Parts: sequence; structure tokens; C-alpha cells
Amino acid sequence: MIKPRTPAGVMELLPREQIAFQRMLDVIRRNYERFGFLPVETPAFELSDVLLTKSGGETERQVYFVQSTGALAKEGEGLPELALRFDLTVPLARYVAEHEHELTFPFRRYQMQRVYRGERAQRGRFREFYQCDIDVIGKDALNIRYDAEILAVIHAVFSELGIGAFAVQLNNRKLMRGFFEAQGVVDAHQQALVLREVDKIDKRGADYVRETLTGADFGLPADTVQRILDFVEVRSDSHADALARIEQVLADAGEAASDALRAGAAELRDVLELVRALGVPESAYRLNFSIARGLDYYTGTVYETSLTDHPEIGSICSGGRYEDLASHYTKSKLPGVGISIGLTRLFFQLRDAGLIDGIEASSVQAMVALMDDAGLDDALDIARRLRVGGINTEMQMEPRKLGKQFQYASKAGIRFVVLAGDDERARGVVAVKDLQREQQFEVAREECADALRVELEQARALAGR
Repeated sequence: MIKPRTPAGVMELLPREQIAFQRMLDVIRRNYERFGFLPVETPAFELSDVLLTKSGGETERQVYFVQSTGALAKEGEGLPELALRFDLTVPLARYVAEHEHELTFPFRRYQMQRVYRGERAQRGRFREFYQCDIDVIGKDALNIRYDAEILAVIHAVFSELGIGAFAVQLNNRKLMRGFFEAQGVVDAHQQALVLREVDKIDKRGADYVRETLTGADFGLPADTVQRILDFVEVRSDSHADALARIEQVLADAGEAASDALRAGAAELRDVLELVRALGVPESAYRLNFSIARGLDYYTGTVYETSLTDHPEIGSICSGGRYEDLASHYTKSKLPGVGISIGLTRLFFQLRDAGLIDGIEASSVQAMVALMDDAGLDDALDIARRLRVGGINTEMQMEPRKLGKQFQYASKAGIRFVVLAGDDERARGVVAVKDLQREQQFEVAREECADALRVELEQARALAGR
């Protein structure tokens, strides 16, 4: 007999945890749609030559290839024809390039699907996981106003998820490159390498970054590195402070301020003012000049979101602006801005930190008990009425002792048990046992669904959901 076991690097949940996970997906989807984003799904696998458009890169060294048994039997050279997607961005680029003439631009898309990476097996690292992405793709150009709207979407999602206070950390890659130019780091390739090291400062610390940048690989002067470290320590604490910090960077650069520095400062100012106009509270966003995002294709605004009281969890949502999404697939210039929520990792960390409410609750709201076989038709009628009234209802199909049925409902997380014996049927009522409040009451049969709906709405209001 084969021992049942799941492969390493996957998250397989029990039903009530799966319900909580599904509710998070529903919240994210609902808010994406509120902002006018359209759903897209792409296949789990892509053609290998389409997916692997360039060589190198850590992500592309973690690709899973798809091979049928028939293809395995054939001898051949080269990569297998198909590979599992390792993110949702490359499939989006292919999708937009392929359907370019059928889409309306700016194209606003959301996508919530599993992706696959050959991660080293360890706690909190997943080889199959959900990403929940949004992107706005423009044709030839894309207004900076969309960068601000994306931040407003992040705020809406995490406000409704209710997982604690959070802040969107905001920066601009042009501003960072312009600052590096003012420090004498002019070469674009070297700037990209410095950006990658700066992006590690929160994980590895300032001393590590200092040693790296002054070491043999970079050879930057110690005073230059210190100015870079001072720059990336900047954090704003209010809207006005954020604007003042930007002006200070320009003032410090003086006549040495490059076009990139001025453009990045202007974009950040515009995004900040628009974010406030969109109604995002000052406590939910701040400048953080250490945010660089390790991927080279980001060119302007960059975001990372973290929980204020749980910084150890790290970034819970990230993304930014890029200039050309699909250059490998089309000659058209398709700039865009977007973000991604890695929901599997986030759920795993929130669950371990005890920050997910509702895991104790089932999606089944009521259970109709069955007293005896003679009452089956009546119990089925009660269940039907509840479902028509909008109550998710489970029906006990076999009679058991009432105590056993109550135990079953309690263990399954079902709040209400509804039953009707001979006396209740004669009086046209049902008995309702509220297992959460440990109370029992009677209600007219035709009013039962309405009564339970009121109880559930009150519970949601008290919970702040």
C-alpha cells in the first residue's frame, strides 16, 4: 500500500482553513473588480520558447517542464515543448501581444491563479502558490495617474481583508538612478547592480551593503557609499513630510540634479497628490527610499506593502511601473504598472501569526436535523426554504440521536441547527439552536430564513466585516 503524502512545497488546507483562504480570494477579486479591472486566465503551461524569452535569472532556473508519456518515449534534443508558468507577468505579456488588436487600451486586467517554481524545500517557501495580480497596460504611453490608482487599490484590498494596520512603501526608480548619478555612479549597468544591493538592506542590514559596495566587486568610495546609505534610510511620516523629503533630495543635488532625478521627483509628487485625492489616508502610505525592487524591468514607481505591527512577515504586496511589457513578442511599446499579492505565502504567514479571523467558521450557516425517517419530507422542505432564503444549509439525511447531530454541527463550525418535531410542525414553527450563543428559540417556519439572515448580519457588523 502506498503511503498518502503531499509533495513538499505545497499548501493543502483542511476545509475550514480553505474557506478562510477562499474568503481572502473573494475580497481581493471584489476590490479588483470595483476598480474596473477585467478577469483574465491563461493556461497553467506555456510553450517553452514563449515562456523562456531570455536566458538567466533565478526564476527561470526554477522552471518545471511538462512532458507527456508519449513524448518521453521519443528521443530528441532540446527543451520539452511545454513549461509551467513561474509568474503571471510573462503570460500577460504573451496574452497582450497575441490579442493586441482585440483589446481596448489602456487594458485593465486582473488574474488570480496558481504559479509554479522549483523552490528549495523549506518552511514558508512554496513550489505551487497563488498570485493575485492587477496591471494597467497602455499603448505607446501610460499616464502617471494610474500609478496612484494602483496604490488606492492596494489600500482598498488590505482594508477589507482586515489583517491589521499596513502601509504602502513608495519610491521611484528614476529618482534613485538620478541620485546615484549625482554621486558619480553613472553607468546604467552599475546602477542596476547597486539597486539590487540596496534592495537587500532591510534583510541583510546596512553593514552588509556598505561592505559590498566598498568591496572589490564595486569599489565605490566610502563617502559615496555613506551618502547612498543615508539616502536609503529616508522614511516619511506624513504627506507633507513626503513632499518635503523629495524637495530636499533635489536641493541637495543642486545643479548636479539630472533629468532622471527631476523626472522621478516630479512623478513621486504627482502620485502622492493623486493618492490623497483618491481618499487614501496618510497613515497608509509613506516614502521609503530603500525600496528598489530587485527586478530590472521596473523603471518608475515601485511599491512594497507591509503590516505595521508585523514587519517580520515582510512584503505582502509589491510591484511597480515598467516601460515595455511585451518587447519579446511585439514591436508595439506597451508600458504598464501593476502589483502582485502572493496569497499562499501571505495566508501561511498570517495563519502562523494568528492573524486570520474566521477559521473557526464554516461556509455552511445552518444544518437541518432529522429526528426520524417519518419527518424526512418535512426536514427537506425546511432545508429548501432556507436555501431559497439565502442561507447555506446542510441537511442530515439519516436520523441520529440529537446530541450526536449537535456535536457534528459544532465540530463542523455550523452555527445554527434547525429542527421540527411533531409539536413544532403542529404549531407551524421550527426550533433553532444557536451553537455560537448557546441559545435556543422558536420562529415561524416561513420566517426562519429571514431570522437567521438577521442574526448573521448582526454578527458580521459586530465583527467589523
